[in-house]
Amino acid sequence: MSVFGKLFGSGGKGGKAPTPQEAIQRLRETEEMLAKKQDFLEKKIDQELMTAKKNGTKNKRAALQALKRKKRYEKQLAQIDGTLSTIEFQREALENANTNTEVLKNMGYAAKAMKAAHENMDIDKVDDLMADITEQQEVAQEISDVISRPIGFGDEFDEDELMAELEELEQEELDKNLLEIEGTEDVPLPSVPSTSLPSRPAKKKEEEDEDDMADLEAWAAN
Repeated sequence: MSVFGKLFGSGGKGGKAPTPQEAIQRLRETEEMLAKKQDFLEKKIDQELMTAKKNGTKNKRAALQALKRKKRYEKQLAQIDGTLSTIEFQREALENANTNTEVLKNMGYAAKAMKAAHENMDIDKVDDLMADITEQQEVAQEISDVISRPIGFGDEFDEDELMAELEELEQEELDKNLLEIEGTEDVPLPSVPSTSLPSRPAKKKEEEDEDDMADLEAWAAN
């Protein structure tokens, strides 16, 4: 088996293709692994940079080795960034394809349900059903009209005769009221009393004062 066969599987005709969910999970696991690798390389780059600064001109060989390692780490980091971008793009495309697949499955499921609901129904049957409903509604309305129509109550009486009788009753009531008003004119009014009313008596204290004043005037005259 080749290297690619070992890496990606046999891929033969009899092999079972992975589901979209399985492939998406594998890609996410790969993204997590590469993200950890990124963190590791970034830390190594910082360490090598510190080593190069620390040695500086004191130990040029050690500083140069540190810078070389830093460059290798940076190159690996750039490759991982590109790989992550490719995996992310592939995962998003696979997720969209999986979403579309699920949508199509659900739409097909709904179409089958609708087909089953309309299996024993066609436009002719619907028209016949609506015609039956309309006919039954008309029959029900006719029955209601017949039931609500009065039968044998009031049809044998002449409305003009009833109105004439009512006018006679009103005239009799009016004549009766007029007679009652005329009868009240013959009743005599009460006579005015002949005796005069008693005058208002004077106050006792005022009379005594007048008597005292008269006695005083008579004594002064003498």
